[in-house]
Amino acid sequence: MKILITGQHGQVSQALQQQLPPLGELIVLGRDQLDLTNADQIRRQVRAHRPDLIINAAAHTAVDQAESEPEVAFAINATAPGILAEEAKALGAPLIHYSTDYVFDGSKAAPYTEADTPHPLGVYGQSKLAGEQAITAVGGEHLILRTSWVYSNHGKNFLLTMQRLLQEKPQMRIVADQIGAPTWAGTIAGSTRALIERWQAGDAGAWGVYHLTAQGETSWFGFAEAIGEYLRATGKACAELEAIPSSAYPTPAKRPLNSRLDCSRLQREWHVSQPYWLDALRECLAQPH
Repeated sequence: MKILITGQHGQVSQALQQQLPPLGELIVLGRDQLDLTNADQIRRQVRAHRPDLIINAAAHTAVDQAESEPEVAFAINATAPGILAEEAKALGAPLIHYSTDYVFDGSKAAPYTEADTPHPLGVYGQSKLAGEQAITAVGGEHLILRTSWVYSNHGKNFLLTMQRLLQEKPQMRIVADQIGAPTWAGTIAGSTRALIERWQAGDAGAWGVYHLTAQGETSWFGFAEAIGEYLRATGKACAELEAIPSSAYPTPAKRPLNSRLDCSRLQREWHVSQPYWLDALRECLAQPH
């Protein structure tokens, strides 16, 4: 099986590159080979490789930056996934695409299900929702996996930023009123592999939109506390943490206060479940960097 993966250097793509080799030949395309703002190039690359499965792990994920460059965000997050869906359908190949909790506004009191109506707060969420809609409109076999608060030992993310800042600063103020599930890229890749294996075995669930995050919930403050505990346990310096509301830390893009996603449909339809967020964090931290 030939699996084409986009976003070569992204967190999820790197985790997929570690976990998927037993399933087939991986064709991993980075920005140099695949400019997702170039529709012709996307079509040419897919047609040249003729994969059996496409995994779109690339995205414009700079949430605040997206506010000032909506055209780029929509080209990468909305137009490109639609083109990949068209090419996948033409090949008779499924498309796996990753989306986000930011398609919701966070005003709901309970975790969001796939049946809830999206209402994004900013350009990033709007562009990701438009990508979901573009894929769905094509109508080929696809999985849209919404995740949240992604981190890993690679790239730019909350875990790596906190590990550095907590050791550099005496005190840190962290937002405590945004709730979600920190989700390790390794968890996402492992679940993706399980989904592919079920599909290969002829044991696939329904295609469509699913929520895929770690189990449990915390705040950014709680996430930072857990990282701090790890630093202290390994004998490293760690800043004093102060919990603050979102209003005390204004950003160009508004964040949803409730980012919790109900992942029970993925368990029901595909029999794939995720670990508790703190267990996954500990597994990630235990890995050699």
